[in-house]
Amino acid sequence: MKQTFRERETGSDRPGVRAVYAGSVGNFIEWYEFGVYGYFATVIAARFFTPEGGSEAEALVQTYASFALAFFFRPVGAAVFGRLGDRIGRRPVLVLVVSLMTGATALIGLLPTYASVGAAAPWLLTFLRVVQGLSAGGEFGGAVALMTEFAPPGRRGLYGAWQSFTVALGLLGGAGVAAVTATVLTEAQVQSWGWRLPFLLAAPLGLPALWLRLRLDETPSFRRERESAATAVRPAGREVARAIALGAGRIMGWSAAGYTFLVVLPSYLQSTLDASFQQALIATVLANLGFAVTILPAGLLSDRIGRRPVMLAGALLVVVLALPLLHLLQDTGASGVRQGAAVFCAGAVVGLMAGPAPAMLAEMFPTAVRHTGLGLAYALSNAVFSGCAGLVITKAVERTGNADVPAYYAAATCAVSVLALAAAPRVGRAAEREAG
Repeated sequence: MKQTFRERETGSDRPGVRAVYAGSVGNFIEWYEFGVYGYFATVIAARFFTPEGGSEAEALVQTYASFALAFFFRPVGAAVFGRLGDRIGRRPVLVLVVSLMTGATALIGLLPTYASVGAAAPWLLTFLRVVQGLSAGGEFGGAVALMTEFAPPGRRGLYGAWQSFTVALGLLGGAGVAAVTATVLTEAQVQSWGWRLPFLLAAPLGLPALWLRLRLDETPSFRRERESAATAVRPAGREVARAIALGAGRIMGWSAAGYTFLVVLPSYLQSTLDASFQQALIATVLANLGFAVTILPAGLLSDRIGRRPVMLAGALLVVVLALPLLHLLQDTGASGVRQGAAVFCAGAVVGLMAGPAPAMLAEMFPTAVRHTGLGLAYALSNAVFSGCAGLVITKAVERTGNADVPAYYAAATCAVSVLALAAAPRVGRAAEREAG
């Protein structure tokens, strides 16, 4: 892509550290909620999608359909909020999206169930999921643009990796709150009203995110872009579209494998392998711990050897290891230690892709279209391959009886990412020079 000037970040690291905090805390809220929804999928299915005499399996499919719908609104949010972020700035858009996400999440905890209002219950839930999808679509592009545009030269990989790291923290936070809820309360209490508590907790969690973002300055890159707007040459739409498609392909494996191992796993273990709710949550916590452990080192390593080699390693490892790791979980004779190591390893290889990915996407787009471009690449990949993961896996296992479906899904999408990462090495080089 043609650029009109070279951007250099100057000054101390202090604004960058504030940007990391502000971007991370809002991102934490987003992924905390999406994690909680996934972990309580079986409970939500019973409360909102199961009329009297309805099938539990069909209710779970409908729950994941609502989950997927929110993801399909992410590209809309990425386009709308991304366009705003590229026009009026990263800061005001990030304030707006965290407010929408926090409000919608807390309201889920207050919704009446199917037993109270009948068919209106799933529609109300779906509406709030749509609001969450729209706001989440604007969150990623803004947060990554914020972090990477404030990053000092040579540290965009590490700064961008904090976005992925707070994904892990959000999912872990959701899993931890879900586990505590399931431990402190009886199963009947969780099913009746306890499931609401993790959603309501989003309201107080959102306040520090809002406060931090209100205190932010605009990024140096955006200020310079706005000052030169009259003479700047915007990149061609065809080039931007090509970069969006390539970016989506490069993170497809991260999207699909991440949701398979980190979010869909609890419901899969319960519905397919007859694990208890507590066992499923413990496995999910271990997977997310593995994910969290490798993200920041992977981002830092990508600053030294490049984004693509690190991401390629993660994608190839998923292709090779997905089926053996799943077979360990299915083996009733395997020890708990071995099974725990399997889910930890599954999360760790996804972290190798997630660490460098935000910086890689940011470097594929110039400042003028960065919020929109990287947000759309991420949202489109997530809409198709993350949002549909639970729906596709649950329906495929139900119809075929094949318990290996999650491994095939993760391995196939990572194989495509390997090809996308190996292709078109020069795409984004100009934007990379501009950013660094």
